[in-house]
Amino acid sequence: MKNPDATVHTPEGNFTAYIAKPDTLPAPVVVVLQEAFGVNADIRATCDEIARQGFVAVAPDLYWRQEPGAQLSPSTEWQHGISLYQAMDIDAAVRDVQNTVLEMRKADFCAGPVGVMGFCLGALLTYLVAVRGGVDAGVCYHGGRTEEFLDEADALKGPVLMHLAELDEFISKDAQAAIKMALMPQGVEVHSYAGCTHAFARHNGEHFDAQAASLANGRTSAFLKQHLPSSAH
Repeated sequence: MKNPDATVHTPEGNFTAYIAKPDTLPAPVVVVLQEAFGVNADIRATCDEIARQGFVAVAPDLYWRQEPGAQLSPSTEWQHGISLYQAMDIDAAVRDVQNTVLEMRKADFCAGPVGVMGFCLGALLTYLVAVRGGVDAGVCYHGGRTEEFLDEADALKGPVLMHLAELDEFISKDAQAAIKMALMPQGVEVHSYAGCTHAFARHNGEHFDAQAASLANGRTSAFLKQHLPSSAH
């Protein structure tokens, strides 16, 4: 049961979101945050997978201020996506995610808990939501630039799971070491995937690693079911 044209209402403006719902409602909600390429086919497929696990999955259009409805291909529109990412107001995007979570908590299909899960840009935003307000559950896949915001780590509230690719070309080994050193003492669960590069879990991606993606996604599913309980689970 899908509605790609749902609207999220916030004090700063309204924007669309892709929603995938499970067969049984109400259910816990997972807010799914995009990479640099908008709510594209990969993010929508991720939402559909999460819905099959018994959650409502909601992917807000975080480019609504810049290019509403952007759905870019990493293989052919890479530079355009990076340009949008670099021009994004990160603080405003964090507020958009927080406002999406607040609206989902009030929705009639929400069973109570709301988690946040993101990829690259979305993973950075997931971490920032966890430290700037807290999360019921947060999952971060290869969060670029996370090391730039580790001075906020002491404020982290809520369980967080992080997936890092050991050979990530955008998150250096030094950055990964700094992330682990700052966040693991805060209770963040961090997993590293040997031999993997950035976006190893992206559907049909150039660097997709089926074995690592399966392992990471299995850990994510167990983590979400642990921290976003419902009677369906």
